[in-house]
Amino acid sequence: MRLGLALGYWGRSPAPGRLELALEAERLGYDSVWTAEAWGSDAFTPLTWIAAHTSRIRLGTAVAQMAARTPTATAMHALTLDHLSGGRMMLGLGLSGPQVVEGWYGRPFPASPLTASREYVEVIRQVLRREGPVELDGRFHPHPYRGPDATGLGLPLRPITHPLRATLPLLLGAEGPKNIAQTVRIADGWLPLHWSPARTGAYDEALTDVPDGFMIAPLVHARVCDDVAEGLTPVKTALGFYIGGMGHRTRNFHAELMARMGYGSAARRIQRLFAEGRRPEAVRAVPDAFADEISLIGPRERIAERLDAWRSGPVTDLLLTSPDARTLRTLAELVL
Repeated sequence: MRLGLALGYWGRSPAPGRLELALEAERLGYDSVWTAEAWGSDAFTPLTWIAAHTSRIRLGTAVAQMAARTPTATAMHALTLDHLSGGRMMLGLGLSGPQVVEGWYGRPFPASPLTASREYVEVIRQVLRREGPVELDGRFHPHPYRGPDATGLGLPLRPITHPLRATLPLLLGAEGPKNIAQTVRIADGWLPLHWSPARTGAYDEALTDVPDGFMIAPLVHARVCDDVAEGLTPVKTALGFYIGGMGHRTRNFHAELMARMGYGSAARRIQRLFAEGRRPEAVRAVPDAFADEISLIGPRERIAERLDAWRSGPVTDLLLTSPDARTLRTLAELVL
C-alpha cells in the first residue's frame, strides 16, 4: 500500500508550510502529492509549483473539476505538466454537482452525468494517444462542434505538442455505484471521498473485474494525537461542510453517499442544520463513529492497529490529508 499527501485546496490564502510538507513527503518515500479545487484556488497551478521543487514524487489532481475546462484544455494542462515534471503527472477528475457546475461555472449540469464523464475521458485519451485528430460524435463533448450555432468551419485537430505519455494515469472521483462501475471500465483509478474499511462490501458489485494496476486511492484524514475526540473535530468540520454545504437538500451526492453507508438520518439532520445557518450544530451532528471509521486518528498504537483493516481491502494508496510532519513520519514508519 502506497502513501500520498493530499493538500486539497485553500481558501483565504495558501496555508503556510504546504511546500515544506510536500518536500518532507518526498523525503519520507511517499509516492504522490495531490492538489484540489472547489470554487477558489485551482488544482494545476499549485501542483506545478510543487513539481518545480521536487524530483521524484508523483503529482496528482484530486480532483480537477470537469466543468472548469473543456476536455482538450484539461488534456493540455496534463500533458504540459507531465513534460515539465519528467512524467510524474496523474490526472484526477471529478464531475462535481449541479450547485457548483451551474452556480460557479455557469454551465448546465449534464442530464446524463455518466455519458458526459465518459465522453470527457474519451477526448482526453484521444489527445494523449495522438493517433489522429480528435473526433467524437458526442452528446456533451462533440469534436468538432457541430451544434445549431456552429459556423461549420471547425476542423478536427491533434495536439501540436506531442504528449510525453499516452498512458498518463487518469483517475475519477466517483460516489454512486453506477459511476464507480463505469470508472473501473474507463479509468486507471478511483478516488473515493469517504472510504470505510468496515464497509467494503458496499462496493463489491461496482468493483467487479478491477484490472491489474487499477488504483483505489481514498482521501483519508490522519492525525497522530492523544485525544481521539479532539482529533476528530477537523474531520467532523470537513464532513459537515461537504454534507451540509456542498449540495442542495434535494440533490447532494455527499449526503447520498453518507446515507448509503448507513447514516441517512444523520445526513438529513446535518443538511437541515447547515441550511438554517446553524453550522456549529451541523458539525456536532456528524456522528463520531462515522468520522472515525473513515479516518486514522489517535495515538500511534491505535493507528497501527486500525491500519490492518485498510491493508486487508482493495485500497492501493492512502492519500493523507494530514497537515503536520509528525503524522506523515508516523504513517511512513507504519506503512512503508
